[in-house]
Order: sequence, then structure tokens, then C-alpha cells
Amino acid sequence: MEGMFSLPTRQKISAYITGEWLLLASVAGLLVTSLCRKGLPAFSRADLEVVYLLATLLVAVRGLEASGLIDYLAHRLEQGRYMALKLTGGAFFLSMVVTNDVALVVLVPLTLSLRTDRKDILVILQALAVNAGSALTPFGNPQNLFLYWYYHIAPARFVAAIAPFSAIFFLLIMLAAFLVRVQDSTERRDGAIRIGGQSVVHAVLLVLVLLSVLRVLPLAVTAAVPLYAICRDRRALRIDYGLLVTFFCFFGLAENLKELLAPTLEHTDHVFLLSALASQMVSNVPATLLFAKFTPHWQALLWGSSVGGFGSLVGSLANLIAWRLYTNHRSTGQPFQFTLQFLGLGYLAFFLGLGLYFCLEFTA
Repeated sequence: MEGMFSLPTRQKISAYITGEWLLLASVAGLLVTSLCRKGLPAFSRADLEVVYLLATLLVAVRGLEASGLIDYLAHRLEQGRYMALKLTGGAFFLSMVVTNDVALVVLVPLTLSLRTDRKDILVILQALAVNAGSALTPFGNPQNLFLYWYYHIAPARFVAAIAPFSAIFFLLIMLAAFLVRVQDSTERRDGAIRIGGQSVVHAVLLVLVLLSVLRVLPLAVTAAVPLYAICRDRRALRIDYGLLVTFFCFFGLAENLKELLAPTLEHTDHVFLLSALASQMVSNVPATLLFAKFTPHWQALLWGSSVGGFGSLVGSLANLIAWRLYTNHRSTGQPFQFTLQFLGLGYLAFFLGLGLYFCLEFTA
């Protein structure tokens, strides 16, 4: 290997493997299981619709982000008093609409630019907040979009099933943010953020996608999103295509495993625990896609993937984003200590989530 590639090339390959490990694992898993069953998987129409909806959601959010509107709203959160509460609460509510990943990509760099010595705790609280907030809506994260579409769940029923999780963790996280003492910002930086004229159009397109996800509007109306991006704003097309390929491959991998193993998980506790624990190793997105093929108990799977987003760095892709943004920032130090804090608070939330599920189950 050393003779074949130069040092910069090896570093690029290593960085790609590290950054796209989930994509590579999904492709490898699809190929291996297809060889074992001696055939390619059959993709259902629902599978393709989920991938398409995720793509339109990513394009709409990327367009809104490129227009400067999300960045402007994020900078408004740092102004005035109760900065920790506003940044953490903003991450919670923003993740419900623009997904947990985007909320962190916008808010964590803003947090790291503040003049405070509590950046580490603020970033960790924001990571916990987006995992809790995004769980509440069908479009808050990729696995929710899949569950909502795959099981044909009514919007009110979906929200009601996971509302106790989001509500209780919102209160706990906001209490923690209130107890964190940081210097309130008085500096005004609104003038540095420019909002593009296309922000209104992208906001309308995002609403179209959300209404289509909720089945208020037909799926066909979302074609306006890629068409507008192609014709008027190609910046919106700069999305994570690797995530779409990962979704597609995991659909095939799950179908192959179902054919090879053919069991069914009947007990809801098993579904919840297995999905939560599997998320700690492979992230909650692929864990959800895999277990959905083996169980009709979507409520337990929704809870398992939501609780599983806490804990390890790979429990949720949002965790990795927050951790990388912090440890790669030039103004931060002691990445090992930050990692220990991240894991400590993350696993505290993870075990609280486990206990909350069983308490609610036994009292229901």
C-alpha cells in the first residue's frame, strides 16, 4: 500500500473511509447478502418513495440554508440574555423542521464563536437537544421519515407515541442549560448575515415537502423542489448523496436479511432494547431500517431508535457531527476530556431513556 500511494493520497483515502464508513458498510452488506441469497433484493415502491422524499427534504433544507435565513435565525438566538437556554432550546425546535444534522451544522459553529469557557457543555447539550427534538416529528430525522412512511402512521398518532420522550428530555435538557452559567452576549452581528431573495421560495418549497410527508398534499407536488433547484438555485443540490445511497443499500440489505433469516420480533420490549442497543454500534438510522423488516411494532422501534441516538458517538450521526465540529475547531482544547464528557452525559441520557420507556410501559 505504501508503494502504491503517496502520503497525501493515503491520507485522503483514510479520511474518506472514516467519513463514509456507513456508506461503505451498507454497500458491502448489500453485496455480501445478495451473494448469500444468490439474487438481488426487490425494492418496494414505499422504499423508493422514502428515498425520494428524503432527497427533496434535503434539497429544500439546503436551499433554505444557502439563502442565509437559517443562519440569520441562529445568530438571533445568541443575542441578549439566557444565551444557553436560547441556543439549546433553538436546537431542539429547529431540529423538528430542518433535521437534527442541519440544526447542529448551523448552531455548533455559532456556539464555538462565542466568548465563553463553557462551549463544551453547550455543544453537548445541543447534541442531546436535537436528538430529543427531532424525534417528535416525522421529518425531524431520516429514520422517523422512514418509519412514518413505511408503517403508514397517522401524524397525530406518531407524535403522541413519542411525545413523552421528547417532552421529558426537553425539560431535563433545558434545566441543565439553565444551570450552566455562561456570559450573555451583547454583541450585535445581524449585519454580517445576509438573507438571499430566494429564502421565501425555499421556505415555501420546504412547506410543500413537509405537507407531502404528512400526506396532506400528493407526492407529485414535491417535484417542484428539484426542478426549482436545477433551474434557479443549484446550490440547493449540494446535499449528502451518500446518505441517499446508504438508505437505498440498507433497504436492500434488510430485505436480504429478512429472506435469509425469516424471523419475526413479536415482543415489544425486545424490539425496543435491540434497536436501542444496535444503534450504539451502527447508528440509529440503519438499525431502524433493519429492524423494521422484522416487526410490526413501530412504537417500540421509534422509541428504541430515539433512545439509541443518545450514548455512543455513532448512536446518531448528529453526535458525530457535534463531536467533530468541536474537536476540529481551533479555539477548543482537550478533545479527550470533551469526549469523556460527551459520552458521560450521552450515556446518562441513554439509561434515563431506557428507564423512561419501561416506566411508561408499566404504568400505561
